Amino acid sequence: MNRQRLSMIGALAVEAMLYEVSATPKPGLVDRSNSGAHHDMDFFTFMSSAAALRGYFDECAAIGAGHSQQAVSGLLPYLQAAGIVAERQMFAMTQGVNTHKGMVFSLGILTGAAGWAAARGEALTADHLGDLAGCICDGLCEAAYGGLAKRPQDRLTKGEAMYLKYGVTGVRGEAQSGFRTVRELSLPVYRQARQSGASVNDALVDALLHLLAGAVDTNILGRHDRQVLCYAQQRAGEVVALGGMGTAAGRAAVLALDEDFIRRWISPGGSADLVAVTHFFYALESSWQENKIADGVSHRQTKEPGFVKP
Repeated sequence: MNRQRLSMIGALAVEAMLYEVSATPKPGLVDRSNSGAHHDMDFFTFMSSAAALRGYFDECAAIGAGHSQQAVSGLLPYLQAAGIVAERQMFAMTQGVNTHKGMVFSLGILTGAAGWAAARGEALTADHLGDLAGCICDGLCEAAYGGLAKRPQDRLTKGEAMYLKYGVTGVRGEAQSGFRTVRELSLPVYRQARQSGASVNDALVDALLHLLAGAVDTNILGRHDRQVLCYAQQRAGEVVALGGMGTAAGRAAVLALDEDFIRRWISPGGSADLVAVTHFFYALESSWQENKIADGVSHRQTKEPGFVKP
């Protein structure tokens, strides 16, 4: 597989992170206007973090391509090892602030899947990559959460405690589902907006609003409780009903929601991660269709011998 073409996959992952933080206004989140419901990070913290992670996504794509003759289900340990190193690099650049930990995981899995598929000449569509990600992460939630009830409560991570309290599986569950939330909620909205001529910025904000209204944001749940999560979902749904970034009333409502979330200290960070995944799916699919990534591409999908977990 051409190294330059693998690097294109990595570049699109970094683009997704940069586009996500740049989209403005994003209620409660860091953007170009303010730091949202955060005191420990700003727009430039995210720039530094993205710079630290640039080589990581190239590495994940290369890992996928390098193991393309094996079943895709075997990629996880290699990608996890690379991700651990990448997290350290991120924290070193941000002085310990968690800017992109969720994206290190999600986009790492997806760039690995993309490298694997591209090296085999397979379609780099959102549906196929989502299915590959689900295969890579098969059994991940069961392994992570299976024995938590027997562990001391004071030794649980925030994500583990939320699983026991609410039954939510967070980013692991999203990846294991093949990023179903993105494929069903935000990607159709984003794709339609981009193809109809909306700006990248407005399409990204609208994708965020649909995710916030229709999915469980574990960052809000972890910071607050289910009541606050339901409040955030309801408010986002009201903005969507007004037309989001596509109408004057919707734009005004987004700005008002940003002020409200900052005042209430609500940060939909889980949805922000999925906005980046949304753009990555769209951008990668578009680049593949323009023949920028894979040579000799066929339209083989999920019935490849290496796809099915042995």
